[in-house]
Amino acid sequence: MNGNDRVVLVPRGLAEVDRHLRELESRGGRVLRLRSADLMTERGIYETFAEVLGFPGYFGRNWDAMVDCLDDLCGAVTGGVGVTVVVDEADRLLEAEHFPLFVSVLCQAADRANSGVDLDGCPRDRPAVAQHFVFEFLDFEAEDIARRVAQPDLSVTVAAGTVGAALDPGVWHGR
Repeated sequence: MNGNDRVVLVPRGLAEVDRHLRELESRGGRVLRLRSADLMTERGIYETFAEVLGFPGYFGRNWDAMVDCLDDLCGAVTGGVGVTVVVDEADRLLEAEHFPLFVSVLCQAADRANSGVDLDGCPRDRPAVAQHFVFEFLDFEAEDIARRVAQPDLSVTVAAGTVGAALDPGVWHGR
């Protein structure tokens, strides 16, 4: 896994991912698992993330609000260290129309959470929190998955049997 990738798409049971998850938990961070069946619709995504990650009652149930809530997770969710959300059996999501946008939204949220400055470039009143998202696949075809998640605002890489996605700095940080 590339340290700059905020979203990784991997075959299930990849030793490197399992090691990362164990290390995060050993430092007090959290690993949360979601069922892909619950994420097949945008509504399902909003409801599942709100419930599992403890979004506030005023969560607007839209992509922008999801980025805001993921950027502002409390210590109870992150352990004050970080959180990795793992989506099991992600294969079914590849056909969902919203999947590429979903990956982009997760990259946006993780980019903000992992940053020590706010959107205006001012230092945050809290430390950056490690935040990553892992999609585990039963049937893994790296090139096909990379093609399906490709978006103009993302940098998508294929390396060492994994697909990584992060915001393209030229699009996002060069503004």
